[in-house]
Amino acid sequence: MDLNFTPEEEAFRVEVRGFLAEKLPKRIADKVRTGKRLTKADMVEWHAILNDRGWFANNWPVEWGGPGWSVVQRYIFDVETAIAHAPRIIPFGVSMLGPVLLEYGSEAQKKHWLPRILDGSDWWCQGYSEPGAGSDLAGLKCAAVRDGDEYVVNGQKTWTTLGQFADMIFCLVRTDLKAKKQEGISFLLIDMKTPGIEVRPIILLDGEHEVNEVFFTDVRVPAANLVGEENKGWTYAKYLLTYERTNIAGVGGSMAAFDWLKHVSGAQKKAGKPLSADPYFAARLAKLEIDLENMKTTNLRVLAAAAHGGAPGAESSEALDEGYNGEPVGPDYAAPVAAEYFNNRKLSIFGGSNEIQREIITKAILRL
Repeated sequence: MDLNFTPEEEAFRVEVRGFLAEKLPKRIADKVRTGKRLTKADMVEWHAILNDRGWFANNWPVEWGGPGWSVVQRYIFDVETAIAHAPRIIPFGVSMLGPVLLEYGSEAQKKHWLPRILDGSDWWCQGYSEPGAGSDLAGLKCAAVRDGDEYVVNGQKTWTTLGQFADMIFCLVRTDLKAKKQEGISFLLIDMKTPGIEVRPIILLDGEHEVNEVFFTDVRVPAANLVGEENKGWTYAKYLLTYERTNIAGVGGSMAAFDWLKHVSGAQKKAGKPLSADPYFAARLAKLEIDLENMKTTNLRVLAAAAHGGAPGAESSEALDEGYNGEPVGPDYAAPVAAEYFNNRKLSIFGGSNEIQREIITKAILRL
């Protein structure tokens, strides 16, 4: 894998920068830059702008509305949008469910659901974790019992990100209580407007309503909304998680943040000298840059492998309140940092905790 960009790839970078300069709304970029909350309307607007250009589903094949980009083009887009302070694409529909439907969905499901993801008709959320089934996801208990042409769903999901906005939820449900844990799970698509669904907010320490609990009481779901085969959902869930874990890496955003950190450390003073000149700080900065370069290379390698016909493999395991009206403390870029830092601690847990990721690497790659 050559990490040097070709002239064509550099030209593509220029194209992306021109698009962002022309089409990214300044008020949305300012919100992202200063760590303010994005509304659903902001995110839908940005998705629509990307879709109009044909760049929204940039990991989908051309025949289903994707742009036909290479791995490197997707990487360049990720980095440039982060530098421009564009919102990250909400992944649940386009980056998580989309690949599962493309790989395992029926033709009818693809024709129905994929265009609705593209045009924003459906906003999706993820129904995986439960109060007793987080890292041990196979221990889930939310049950779906077949009743004629429908499933009847009862149970609970938790940590459902942006579920308060969702029209649809893709769920892992237990369809065989007698089978081994992984062998009795199915993958079901559920309309959030169905009677019997209740969404309760979970308010985080920063006051943000980002995640939810979702309760299902005798929720009736068409059997046609079963993806793939009954009791094979664990296979589809693992496939989806490889895409989620690759997306979690956030290489573009991390690189943009690192460049900004270098800028800030050069402007801030310590004992009359730039902070970047402090030996201890410079050493920490160097270590961070090495870690980031390693992550960038690993992420590109995983994506390159996927581009040749596979899904990302085991390698993928590798804000202040807007209502605050007080006097700003410190520079404007500092305001959202603490809230963002604490919120991002979740990255070591969701998608599988760090311990689970190490176990996957140990078994699937090191064969230990």
